[in-house]
Amino acid sequence: MTNNIYLSEMELDEKIKKISGYKTWSAKKKVDNLLEIDAHMYCNLGKESTITQKKEVKKMSRKIYRAIASISPLDGYILEAHMNEKDLSNAS
Repeated sequence: MTNNIYLSEMELDEKIKKISGYKTWSAKKKVDNLLEIDAHMYCNLGKESTITQKKEVKKMSRKIYRAIASISPLDGYILEAHMNEKDLSNAS
């Protein structure tokens, strides 16, 4: 990844694997930590962020949501559904 927003894909994969592997953490704590990483990535986007950077963050977000789905299927499903939701506000 050339324009690093927050983490490289490799760093993200390592963090996801590390967080998912904690035996002493509850599912809620794991999900909260993964969502915190996701929030930081989106907070680091700005008006000057390129379309490529925004797409990379969305791609990494999907990885996080898939990891959440493996920890908490309902939460993961809701996040994925929200990400895939189409804007229906203009539909008549």
